Amino acid sequence: MADQEDLATDLAADLTPHRRTPDLTSDLASHSTSTVEKGRFISAQCSCGWRGPARRARSKARTDAAEHEESP
Repeated sequence: MADQEDLATDLAADLTPHRRTPDLTSDLASHSTSTVEKGRFISAQCSCGWRGPARRARSKARTDAAEHEESP
């Protein structure tokens, strides 16, 4: 009988919904930006898949990347 009660308690614990708290540090860490040059143009890109527009000025591409990191 005791084994059945233990089993019932274990099953009830497994069925209890668990809340997962969001891990904000992993979201921020997943955004790693860099710049890529193709001919005369340069663009920013991120590890999350985001790509900025092609620019001629490196400073503009770096600004695009910084803005993306601030508000992904």
